[in-house]
Amino acid sequence: MDLTLVLVIGVVAVALVFDYTNGFHDAANAIATSVSTRALTPRAALFMAAAMNFIGAHLGTQVAQTVGKGIIEAPQGAHGLVVVASALIGAIVWNLVTWYFGLPSSSSHALIGGLIGSALASASVVHWSGVVDKVVIPMILSPLLGFSLAAAIMIAIYWIFRNAQPGKTNRGFRYSQTVSAAAMALGHGLQDAQKTMGVIFLALVVGGYANPTDEIPQWVILSAAGAISLGTYAGGWRIMRTLGRRIIALDPPQGFAAEAAAASVLYGAAIGFGAPISTTHTITSAIMGVGATKRLSAVRWGVAGNIVTGWVLTIPAAALVAALTYFGLHWLVE
Repeated sequence: MDLTLVLVIGVVAVALVFDYTNGFHDAANAIATSVSTRALTPRAALFMAAAMNFIGAHLGTQVAQTVGKGIIEAPQGAHGLVVVASALIGAIVWNLVTWYFGLPSSSSHALIGGLIGSALASASVVHWSGVVDKVVIPMILSPLLGFSLAAAIMIAIYWIFRNAQPGKTNRGFRYSQTVSAAAMALGHGLQDAQKTMGVIFLALVVGGYANPTDEIPQWVILSAAGAISLGTYAGGWRIMRTLGRRIIALDPPQGFAAEAAAASVLYGAAIGFGAPISTTHTITSAIMGVGATKRLSAVRWGVAGNIVTGWVLTIPAAALVAALTYFGLHWLVE
């Protein structure tokens, strides 16, 4: 077995570890609002989210194509595989740090930051136009769209049910949240599992086991879907508390509005533009949007500020870890 094949297998394994950490790190994205409003029990919500993540991963490859081909151009052979492995390790480390502190940062942007950091450290090509068009602009727009759309849905709900009995309305929206949480989990699989598919495909191309014009192999789709689903079922209780309670105490109509808005933005970005947006950014901003319709003071803006700080730090922090990892692996392998 030659070194290149060993490295390809190693990179695929590390990519699936990242996918697993993505699942438990971002499990809260899909289910925190449903659990906090008691629409679903934690275990039922996790099982549903895991299943919908698996299904969502099979609904397209546009995001995977962007991540695999549109962010960096890694060199062929062992050197390129070291670049990809370093990017993944940078993303995993940042995921674990933010998970430990219960901070809902973006696994997507950690991966993008890792790819950029390892590419810069190795003097590889970074497609900055792709980074701006597919990452930076969606990174700015998706929270704004999530906030605005969730606020609009919440205002519509207030108006439509203004004369309804609160108890009956809440019970109805608890049932509705089963659907909106499932839609959110489906969108998470559609977005985040594809990012891992893209990195695995990049490793296959760099290692000489695929051509850039090839379709993503079915085994890559299945393995990425399975890893993120298992990670989701493992849960992410620290981050779930942050999203479900610390930003705003949600009721069922607010939870439904936030999930419906976030899912809509995720589908639009993935299917319409192939843009790897952050599910974390989107659902967090949607939660803020529904809270702001009640009154601005209903949102705990201090917690929100800490989360935004995490957003800003994610790409450069993951890039730094990836760059340091590259120098270490480069010294060991080459």
